[in-house]
Amino acid sequence: MKLLIDRSPLGAFGALLLAGVALSQETQPLMGEPVRGLTPQQLALFEEGRAAFTAPVLPSEGAGPVFNELTCAGCHNVPAIGGFGGRRVTRFGIAATSTSPFQALEGLGGTLLQDQSFTIACRETVPAQATHTALRGTPILFGSGLIEAISDAALVDRANNQPSGLVGRVHTTVPLETPSGARRIGRFGWKGGIATVDSFSIDAALNEMGLTSQFLPQENAPNGDLALLAQCDTVADPEDMPDAAGFTRTDRFTHFQRYLAAPAQTPRSGMTGETIFEAVGCAECHVGRYVTGQVAEDALSGQEIQPYADFLLHDLGALGDGIVEGEATETEMMTRPLWGLAQRPSFLHDGRATGGTFEQNVAAAVAEHGGTATPAAQAFAALSAAEQDLVYRFLGSLGRAEFDWDTNNTIDEFDWFFIYPLMTGPEPATPITPDDDGAIGDVDQDGDFDLVEFGKLQRAFSGQ
Repeated sequence: MKLLIDRSPLGAFGALLLAGVALSQETQPLMGEPVRGLTPQQLALFEEGRAAFTAPVLPSEGAGPVFNELTCAGCHNVPAIGGFGGRRVTRFGIAATSTSPFQALEGLGGTLLQDQSFTIACRETVPAQATHTALRGTPILFGSGLIEAISDAALVDRANNQPSGLVGRVHTTVPLETPSGARRIGRFGWKGGIATVDSFSIDAALNEMGLTSQFLPQENAPNGDLALLAQCDTVADPEDMPDAAGFTRTDRFTHFQRYLAAPAQTPRSGMTGETIFEAVGCAECHVGRYVTGQVAEDALSGQEIQPYADFLLHDLGALGDGIVEGEATETEMMTRPLWGLAQRPSFLHDGRATGGTFEQNVAAAVAEHGGTATPAAQAFAALSAAEQDLVYRFLGSLGRAEFDWDTNNTIDEFDWFFIYPLMTGPEPATPITPDDDGAIGDVDQDGDFDLVEFGKLQRAFSGQ
């Protein structure tokens, strides 16, 4: 705090004044922080869940015998625990031909390769019979509870009222935790094959870490070899048992994910680039706004969120990963949310759009869009350089918190150095617009960066 006051022209009087300034609008959480408004009990579950999310599953606890990582955070760690990451997993199968459909090679361990094991003898490989492989990257988990809280009815309504030329469809599935229950609309994973946060935790526990549960009690045999499984697996199934508080490890994973805040967006609205984004057709699939339904947690209910996704399956032509998953065909992929985009090092399901600047990676990702997304990709390519730059600036706001100048999910001295000169005071001669650099400090979007926001900057910097 001393650093900020010493560098401020307000001096001690200004510090006292700021102490009495009422909060007109809170800043948005950084990625990895919990949803605002949780009860103390829910916050405790979030913290306990984060500890479980980062702790390795040990062999004695049931990890393996084949797996990809031993912790959830081993994949989900950028720019904070619960995010995306550089880990890629391999999917495989026999590609469809004119006379036969795609074959998942389930008897040989398909379609997900678990590329790690505790002994070489137990390790999986891509079967020689496979004629097709595909890579998939790590999706973000921020805002998962809010996404689950979008009602099925809202997604059905979107599917039934799409713009002309779009034929996206919902992907329905039975949640793993309610095997006798009704089908629900999927909204997680690259093909929308998972409907709930619970199911995501249960599925990932088994398929990524080798942890069986009451809902998925059968171990993955290395390349389907049951005799080898008997040699390699020494812990009785199911392995995920309740702890002293009555929660299983997958319950703990779910608590953390459900209560993760959505990525910030700064400014929250009004950028010219979003208008262009909508005009070229990108927003026909990357739908901006939803209001969540009523769920058990008040903090997740009735919340306006901006994920920029319709959560529908769309035929993307050659951009599809060639894998059949549930109701999704080889060329169909679910529209993934764009929130958090600004801090992602690579784009698309296999991370192929990477290695360049943010703008270059975005351009590469858009160019790869085929199938029903082709018209929007072509319309974007036809924009002038100035118009494309406005779209890039808008996309760069998705995942950027207030005052985070360098977009690294931290408010520090570097941000302070660039943000402080943007302070205008109340009612400046030239109001700040959403397209201006100063918008990063105009928390309430009233056209100025004043004492109210200066106080918020102090609190964000000092971590209060």
